[in-house]
Amino acid sequence: MINLGKTVLLALGLLFIGCRSLVPDQAVADANTVSIIHVVSHGWHAGIVVRRSDIPEASWPEKRDFPNADYLEVGWGDRDYYQSHDPGLGTTLKAGLWPTASVLHVVGFRGPVIGNFPHSKVIALPVSRDGLTQLIAFIDAAHDRADHRPLRSLGRGLYGDSHYYPARGRFHLFNNCNGWTARALRAAGYAVDDAMTVGGLLGQLERDTPETGKLPR
Repeated sequence: MINLGKTVLLALGLLFIGCRSLVPDQAVADANTVSIIHVVSHGWHAGIVVRRSDIPEASWPEKRDFPNADYLEVGWGDRDYYQSHDPGLGTTLKAGLWPTASVLHVVGFRGPVIGNFPHSKVIALPVSRDGLTQLIAFIDAAHDRADHRPLRSLGRGLYGDSHYYPARGRFHLFNNCNGWTARALRAAGYAVDDAMTVGGLLGQLERDTPETGKLPR
């Protein structure tokens, strides 16, 4: 029974926690490109990175919590699991098998994206003006604000200059962090499908090129 519990813990935990892998790709920009966003693989979890200066003052107001940052990385996940430093089997099972409250994890950092994630796979993606606007609106709307704008942080995040914020949506095995990142990319103009795993998400981005018409021009 103990071995079964450990197996279930590992299988579900791999969907929610991060590790490091591989090397970066480069973006292909054209005349419609106004900025570059990045998708960062943490092994089993993908985050999306936006240049802080690309975010208008009236949008995503929580950026004020990171006044010295060049970039903001954001990820979405189960509220209890994401904020736990040592989640047990019960927390892991609850996160995977039952719809649960969610949280946004936002990290502010300075300097090149690749330099800040030297052991992660990083994919750089060009975005149009409309794609960037829609992406920022998607992230802004993901905050569970009620009437509070900006939201107060729930506490310090996992690494670096980071914070947690209450998020909209219910987390479960079939609506996890990688699916959320896929939807964020669709808002940015990328025709990607929801994915349960980082491999499923990044595989779509690596397989398709601007010439196929699947990625935005």
